[in-house]
Amino acid sequence: MSIDVEDYFQVSAFAPYIDRADWASRECRVQRNMARILDLLDAGGVKATFFTLGWIAQRYPQLVKDIVARGHELASHGFGHERASDLSPAAFREDILSAKLLLEDLGGVAVQGYRAPSFSIGKDNLWAFDVLADCGYRYSSSVYPIQHDHYGMPDSPRFPYEVRPGLTEVPVTTLRFRGKNYPSSGGGWFRLLPYGMTRWMIERFNRIEGRSAVFYFHPWEIDTEQPRIAGIDAKTRFRHYVNIGRTEARIAQLLADFDWGRMDELFLPAPSASSTEAASTAAATAAPTPQPRVA
Repeated sequence: MSIDVEDYFQVSAFAPYIDRADWASRECRVQRNMARILDLLDAGGVKATFFTLGWIAQRYPQLVKDIVARGHELASHGFGHERASDLSPAAFREDILSAKLLLEDLGGVAVQGYRAPSFSIGKDNLWAFDVLADCGYRYSSSVYPIQHDHYGMPDSPRFPYEVRPGLTEVPVTTLRFRGKNYPSSGGGWFRLLPYGMTRWMIERFNRIEGRSAVFYFHPWEIDTEQPRIAGIDAKTRFRHYVNIGRTEARIAQLLADFDWGRMDELFLPAPSASSTEAASTAAATAAPTPQPRVA
């Protein structure tokens, strides 16, 4: 289970309507939404992975500490929610490295995972994997192997694979049907389709593919009282707000229907003795690690 920690005004689809310079003046709702999500996970006995923006961590350091203290994995969503495909290699390095260092400083744990905003690693910027490996990340979940108007690389592998030495790419789960990949694990499709459809797709993935699924959602997707953005086009409005009032209940049902875990525990090999020793100081400040479970 994974959560991309960003606020409603940072969504890529709103970029044409909300100036980045205005972010600081917007009403932030991520704290209250995160509190509800952390309680929801506690109630379900679930540990998850939180891909957290540096921008959010810098303003709400207690939120980062809460993620770690409650036994979840702290991972990176970059610093400023800029698409990797919009950045130069040098700018991308600065973004992901500054986020990693800040999160590690606040959380007191090693940050091993990264997810690109809007799954923005594709065939035209595969250099991003080299930068991620060079910056010390051990896995990425940045490629969505589907056809989409904003992202996607439908011909890429559907299952975790070593994309660079020491770096594993863990794709978001898809349904393979009649030679095509379809989104089956989060985002607007989760809110649009009946819940039973998502449940069927994940159960099928577990049973037929024999693998753990990767699901994702955002804190703003459970927030029915978030400020409405004026002037947006109909397609963007539909995608962002469709069935948003049903999402929290659906997430609770999803947590009850499957056995979820942290991505680092499900998809990374166990660290070597030497790396375990090196990480022991940081790990001492974290909550006890739960046993891996299969989703």
